[in-house]
Amino acid sequence: MATSSAPAPVDAPVSARRRYPRYFLISLWSIPVMVIGQFAMLAVIPVMLVLVGTLRDARLRALRQWAIALGIVYATPLAIWLIRPDGARSLSRDMNPIFVVLISMAAAAVMIRIHLRKN
Repeated sequence: MATSSAPAPVDAPVSARRRYPRYFLISLWSIPVMVIGQFAMLAVIPVMLVLVGTLRDARLRALRQWAIALGIVYATPLAIWLIRPDGARSLSRDMNPIFVVLISMAAAAVMIRIHLRKN
């Protein structure tokens, strides 16, 4: 039996008519967790998923500016770490705590934007 993915009716529960993809939400939540938990280099994967998701998925079009800002805030300490000849062995040890706060705040801003868009 073939299954079709018909759109959920308007009166369906919010989970049935999910506005944002699950991979996007999981990636967005994992960015501050990884950066605060000293896994900043691995956070490049969820940051890229958020950026690519906003560029390719029409449902995420309203979040493009916020996701690009998140990408820029994350790319700044990464570029500094790569360019510096005397940098630490890991991005987490080399990253200034201000960047940790900025990355977490940028991810939180995208999450707040999602929450405000769900009316």
